Amino acid sequence: MRLLRALLRSVSPATIPQQVDFYCRFSPSPLSMKQFLDFGSDNACEKTSFMFLRQELPVRLANIMKEISLLPDNLLKTPSVQLVQSWYVQSLQEILDFKDKSSEDSEAVSRFTDTVITIRNRHNDVIPTMAQGVIEYKDHYGVDPVTSQNVQYFLDRFFMSRISIRMLLNQHTMLFGGKIKVNPAHPKHIGSIDPKCSVVDVIKDGYENAKRLCDLYYMDCPELILDEQNVKSPEQPMQVVYVPSHLYYMVFELFKNAMRATMEHHADRGIYPPIRVHVTLGNEDLTVKAGFGYGLPISRLYAQYFQGDLKLYSLEGYGTDAVIFIKALSTESVERLPVYNKSAWRHYTANHEADDWCVPSSEPKDMTTFRST
Repeated sequence: MRLLRALLRSVSPATIPQQVDFYCRFSPSPLSMKQFLDFGSDNACEKTSFMFLRQELPVRLANIMKEISLLPDNLLKTPSVQLVQSWYVQSLQEILDFKDKSSEDSEAVSRFTDTVITIRNRHNDVIPTMAQGVIEYKDHYGVDPVTSQNVQYFLDRFFMSRISIRMLLNQHTMLFGGKIKVNPAHPKHIGSIDPKCSVVDVIKDGYENAKRLCDLYYMDCPELILDEQNVKSPEQPMQVVYVPSHLYYMVFELFKNAMRATMEHHADRGIYPPIRVHVTLGNEDLTVKAGFGYGLPISRLYAQYFQGDLKLYSLEGYGTDAVIFIKALSTESVERLPVYNKSAWRHYTANHEADDWCVPSSEPKDMTTFRST
């Protein structure tokens, strides 16, 4: 704790709260996949990225930092949440140090890129650390339904903000952060984006890696049956403009949960039905449907980040279908970003009234007490 307090003091000058209040007044500027592509193509300019990020990063950081400050006091006091706060304070301060630097100052631009790499690495463990803070809070204080709802509201927005900030950091560092400007493993990628992302290849990769884990734990694994339907260009490979790592995370998590559900549900029989995946590419949307999936919340956030979604459909006696929707058009794949405003503020501060739906009793009412005499 002493080290944490010292870190907070060293990176939290008196101006930081004022800076947060100033920058949270501005809404983040969502970018489309096409804008990411256009910027990162042959005309990629480190100076332009420098000027954009030194303005946009403080806005995105300050918006979510303002929401962190509205969390319950006891949650804010947990060591894990304090550590996350210190990372955000330090990163904001480091970006603001370049506020008045000229884009013509090549040394400043180069140092900015090094700083962006440092910030990206610092925030590697943001998600598990914040999750640990919530666990610490629940273990010590418990949670009522209203607090639980508010915390979940915050976590969805916090993780979405983290995805968006990391997207900006990754694009800048991958384009300008090394001597080798082209990734030899993925020469056609523009930063972290693949202009011709092979959906089927990513799905197969996610399945194979999940299969290895399933084989290690259960000594067996359900097979994969993959159906493809390219409505947009029949007989052609299914390709979309997307971030392969995001799609991989979604399908990998779904496969892990689908395999676990399948193996445990059919353990007595010892015969495991296959996992069926249907992939459909239309003119505007890409749909991936995986049977027996139990998708995780962060997978849904990755899908929603570029205006897609992940939905679960359950049927008793059959299982659960997980359906991933992705925008097929790069112009419609626009970042979905949380913004701090009065509506968000009310989620944390409003006193929730009693529910206007009745809560069924666990004990059936004795109707004999209502018999007429």
